[in-house]
Amino acid sequence: MDYKNITVAGSGVLGSQIAFQTAYKGFEVAVYDINEEAIGKSKERMMKLKENYKNDLKATDAEVDAAYERLTFHTDLAEAVAQADLLIEAIPEVVKIKTEFYQKLGEVAPEKTVFATNSSTLLPSQFAEATGRPEKFLALHFANTIWVNNTAEVMKHPGTDMKFFDEVIDFAKAIGMVALPLYKEQPGYILNSLLVPFLEAAELLLVKEVADVQTVDKTWMIATGAPLGPFAILDVVGIRTAHNIVQAKAAATGKEEYVKLAELLQTEYLDKGKIGRESGEGFYKYPNPAFADPDFLKN
Repeated sequence: MDYKNITVAGSGVLGSQIAFQTAYKGFEVAVYDINEEAIGKSKERMMKLKENYKNDLKATDAEVDAAYERLTFHTDLAEAVAQADLLIEAIPEVVKIKTEFYQKLGEVAPEKTVFATNSSTLLPSQFAEATGRPEKFLALHFANTIWVNNTAEVMKHPGTDMKFFDEVIDFAKAIGMVALPLYKEQPGYILNSLLVPFLEAAELLLVKEVADVQTVDKTWMIATGAPLGPFAILDVVGIRTAHNIVQAKAAATGKEEYVKLAELLQTEYLDKGKIGRESGEGFYKYPNPAFADPDFLKN
């Protein structure tokens, strides 16, 4: 593997984490997003990540400062990808947005650039043709808080060349991840094949008014010994991502429960600025959520 220059397209919660972790491990990283406002928010996230790395990894000021110095920020895609050996896409989970992005990317990226999607729920084969280089395209999926939860699921589609599959596995290891190879396409990979139905089950209990948020989480935490319940996990994932997934399901199935759930997440959470941990409030308020109270699991 001879990757030196990495581009991360999409500077949201996970995109910023991927970029910072990659820079922390010594790679030159170009961060791309659609406008200066998005880039400004990403820089704020990077500042918080510096503190997280110092707290969680005992990184020094010099180490996190050096990581930040290896980052450049761009709103011009051709400029952002000009030197890229690998581009990691972490843009919204919307088929039209991703398809248009890959069509544009394929036109401006150097021939050498390998493309990887961080999509949680969509398959690489859905976009392989749009990339114009299906043999150099695959999925590279990270879990949130990647500096601690350091999984990297590497998933090929039928047209992926094994050479590039193996290179991306090596890259994942080089940035401190545990590389998890998937040789067949699987919606949701391994992690989300397990996680998404679990979170959806909790959300449906809420929208059907079977139980409230805290009761659902309390049940899961007491009965399994898990440190977090599903709604606390949704606050980490981000309610916008949850909404995108549910909205797609509502559109695909037309089922009333998904339509109602998408509406609930939009009106009661997103419209009120409650997008999860990142905004300080989602299903819980931070930094002192109810589930962290020692009495939460008591009667």
